[in-house]
Amino acid sequence: MSDFSSLGLSDWLIQQCKQMGISKPTQVQENCMPPILEGRDCMGCAKTGSGKTAAFVLPVLQKLSEDPYGIFCLVLTPTRELAYQIAEQFRVLGKPMGLRDCIIVGGMDMITQALELSKKPHIVVATPGRLADHIRSSDTFSIKKIQFLILDEADRLLEQGCTDFTKDLEVILAAVPAKRQTLLFSATLTDTLQELKGIAMNKPFFWESKSEVRTVEELDQRYILTPEKVKDAYLVHLIQKFQDEHDDWSIMIFTNTCKNCQILTMMMQKFNFPTISLHSMMKQKQRFANLAKFKSSVFKILIATDVASRGLDIPTVQVVINHNTPGLPKIYIHRVGRTARAGRHGVSITLVTQYDIHLVHSIEGQIQAKLKEYPVEEKEVLKILTQVNVARRECEIKLESTDFDEKKEINKRKQMILEGKDPDVEAKRKAELEKIRGEKRKFKERIQETIQKKQHGMQKKKLMKQKHIQKKKAVKST
Repeated sequence: MSDFSSLGLSDWLIQQCKQMGISKPTQVQENCMPPILEGRDCMGCAKTGSGKTAAFVLPVLQKLSEDPYGIFCLVLTPTRELAYQIAEQFRVLGKPMGLRDCIIVGGMDMITQALELSKKPHIVVATPGRLADHIRSSDTFSIKKIQFLILDEADRLLEQGCTDFTKDLEVILAAVPAKRQTLLFSATLTDTLQELKGIAMNKPFFWESKSEVRTVEELDQRYILTPEKVKDAYLVHLIQKFQDEHDDWSIMIFTNTCKNCQILTMMMQKFNFPTISLHSMMKQKQRFANLAKFKSSVFKILIATDVASRGLDIPTVQVVINHNTPGLPKIYIHRVGRTARAGRHGVSITLVTQYDIHLVHSIEGQIQAKLKEYPVEEKEVLKILTQVNVARRECEIKLESTDFDEKKEINKRKQMILEGKDPDVEAKRKAELEKIRGEKRKFKERIQETIQKKQHGMQKKKLMKQKHIQKKKAVKST
């Protein structure tokens, strides 16, 4: 393995790395930093916890120190929490050069952000939606002279789905210069990312970790097969076990919806576990406050949706529990990647129902490793089953009384308004689409029914014909 000086990194940055406890470059840093320093575009794909962030932060800081001006670099990331973490890494490593950074994410005051942008910070770290809003509504800043455009967790930014950044990215890409360095980093290689390999303009360098396995060796990956109704009891039992057996412990629990996240948090608090939550229904300030409390070990348990599954580096996390089996292997990879980071050991436990076994097989195929069964004393789980189920029902009733679902709809409407959409028009369009889908379903059902009737008629004719032949044969034989 090389050292940082052989990669072309300046002495002052090497010193900063040493102060942060980084003595040698990781694989992704060793391979991607030289081409970035040479001025080439770069696409890096490596495991979570492999040092991808530093692989672009260090070369950018070196180039910035040679010709400091603002706005020099724009970093786009899919989540607000990850934006703050990346900005923090720029801040710490760039301290000797008086680095100025600016974070542009949703949930914060737009006027304050606009003022920050007008001061021409060296580094802007943003989520696409909020930055696109600023570009559309303000002319007090410009990103026409940036040297670097970086897409962190690029697969999530470029894929189309429930969180589609396509329109916002089009606005941003139209505002940045054609002559720039473009860097894309991710833990999972998708078809979208693969396509960009041929689109990159500036002597593109593509590096993918040799190992196709997207989870680290230091991670002990386990599963527990459980009926759906007993899942919560297993969760409480696991937490109690870790609390009893370890003095220094920290757990992240992932679940699939904001509502379930809130219910589980309330439940764990009922059992006096030091628990805090993180999901998109929370106000931005509360999200940051909760994350800070978990990072500083004020709370030992963080229950989160996939908003926290990407990029977040919390060194203290020893255990990741998947309350639901992720529907896609890449979601699993990002979730369990919150532990066993930078050479540390960690454990992941996935609660698997009988309906999730095919998902586990898909995950095992992707990571090229078998999940081992986690040993649990079922008698101990059954002892607390009734207590846990009663606690869950109480929490569900309590949450329903707070109009949680109604608040979710209000938040959706607010988000649509921010995106320049009319919520009523969108609702009408959605209803029309649903109507069309319904008509298509009915049409397919009618066709299927007609085919079945024809097949039934043909079979009936065939049977009648066979009977007629048999009768003729019987008459001849007599």
